[in-house]
Amino acid sequence: TYNALRHTKAIGGDRVAVLGIGGLGHLGIQWARAMGFETIAIARGAGKAQDATDLGAHHYIDSTVGDVAEALQKLGGAQVVLATAANSAAMAATVGGLAPQGELVIIGATFDPLPISPGDLLFGNFSVIGHPSGTSADIEDTMHFAVQSGVRARTEEKPLAEAAEAYAAMDEGRARYRMVLTM
Repeated sequence: TYNALRHTKAIGGDRVAVLGIGGLGHLGIQWARAMGFETIAIARGAGKAQDATDLGAHHYIDSTVGDVAEALQKLGGAQVVLATAANSAAMAATVGGLAPQGELVIIGATFDPLPISPGDLLFGNFSVIGHPSGTSADIEDTMHFAVQSGVRARTEEKPLAEAAEAYAAMDEGRARYRMVLTM
């Protein structure tokens, strides 16, 4: 998530929205805040608002209440939407909330079609890009910035004997935020 954000056009003070507060998104919120962005977290349900605030988000948008793009525009539009949730419809719902020349940066893998109108991209001057995880040098840079900024992965530990339960929790969205198996 750090590597994807640092390769966008966003500069300190810009609005950056993070779609999804899970294994990737909880880090994306922290990175965005640490990089000096006005950070907006987008997730499903009011129950995640406090998590978003605790992770450093300035604003929270509950995607189950109202139009996400409209909510983003009320905040002034996002220069970047970092899509960590692997949900094509949720990603597409953010495009209208991009600022002019805004970027939808996809890091949450899905093979479902992305329903975005070419006209929306053309007339809004938006771009949609995917970003892979990066090289070993990128990972080293990420670790250095994590030490410097205090960004930390939040983990939930389970004994190896409970691996099936840990996987089910991750698969069903009950894990907060990364599962670690211990021996």
